[in-house]
Amino acid sequence: MRYEKTADSLYECKNYSLAAYYYLQSVPLKDFDTKKRDMYYNAACCFALTAQADSAILMLEKAIELGYTNKNHLTTDPDLNSIHTHAKWKKLAGEVQEIRSLNSDPAQVRIVTDDIYRFWDAYDKANTDSGHVREVFQQFYFDMASPGMKDYMGAKVSSIDYFLKHIRSAPLFYQAIRKATLQIDDFRKDFQCSFVAFKEIYPAAKFPDIYFVMGAFTSGGTVSDAGLLIGLNQVCLSDDTPVAEFDSKKRNLLSESKFLPNLIAHELIHFQQQGMRRDTTTLSHSIKEGMADFLGELISGRTANHRLFEWAKGKEKNIWMRFKKDMYLNRSSDWIANSDRSNAGDLPDQGYWVGYQICKAYYDKAPDKKQAVVEMLNIRDYNLFLKLSGWEEKIEN
Repeated sequence: MRYEKTADSLYECKNYSLAAYYYLQSVPLKDFDTKKRDMYYNAACCFALTAQADSAILMLEKAIELGYTNKNHLTTDPDLNSIHTHAKWKKLAGEVQEIRSLNSDPAQVRIVTDDIYRFWDAYDKANTDSGHVREVFQQFYFDMASPGMKDYMGAKVSSIDYFLKHIRSAPLFYQAIRKATLQIDDFRKDFQCSFVAFKEIYPAAKFPDIYFVMGAFTSGGTVSDAGLLIGLNQVCLSDDTPVAEFDSKKRNLLSESKFLPNLIAHELIHFQQQGMRRDTTTLSHSIKEGMADFLGELISGRTANHRLFEWAKGKEKNIWMRFKKDMYLNRSSDWIANSDRSNAGDLPDQGYWVGYQICKAYYDKAPDKKQAVVEMLNIRDYNLFLKLSGWEEKIEN
């Protein structure tokens, strides 16, 4: 992780040659092919930006060998513009096999739970072979991973050792949640209702497959070209689930099983946000997350972040005034996915709440609600969107 962070910092400073070196240094340290793939792709960008076309092509070939599938990003990434005239470019781009399922029919969504069953198989085997826990999980869980699980692990879990450390730290919790993790079928009707509702307000909607996995408490949900990726062990609480093995920060990452349809709705919105301009500001990241909460609530009946929204009551102006100081800076890590710095009096993910309020204000003002959804999912100017929402004037007056 250290090499990758160093490379990212060097890339931001436009020291592309050294960034490429550190991206490649990080490759053998990665457990997951998806992460190795990303490091090769990033190195390719750096080589292209320093006019090392042959090296850039070689890195892209390695990324494709490891399963790179985002042809649209590959062919439109400005970092790679300089190699479009390379003799191998057209053939290389043609070799990319996209796996993203872009069906427009909610009824065609596949709900993939295979990884959950494989987890419990590995978990039981490891409990009877405590001297080979890593090998057991490698063989029976990670090596058999679905495309969605591969993407989830590569994006959200730093290593197999980190994953195992988490799993082994909470035996009582994991003994208690098995039944809940095997009851996804109970929610299929709720998922479908949300999908149909979204199709009604956004006819251009695409409906990807949903993959349920067991993660390491690093993400309850995310999206990739494979589809919606859900860390089910973070959305499986019941009234009697033992949580004493976790500190307050970890407990804040947990949700009750009943909120699973709302989380699915949230991630479904993220999957539609490809038309939004990429931006590094806290405002842009918060609007993206808040939009997923707002539109997710619109189609599923409630927000996936119920605890945060209850906590924020009476604190609205204070949250906004603090956020306002950071909104045009690259400080989203202070407002999103910041549970490591939170406490009971200062909950994480307050950027979600801010983004929700801005999106709700914009939607409420819009005379044409369907057009408002289209505009929200294709924001090109976040400052203008904030201004048009009227939220700032509303909260400050």
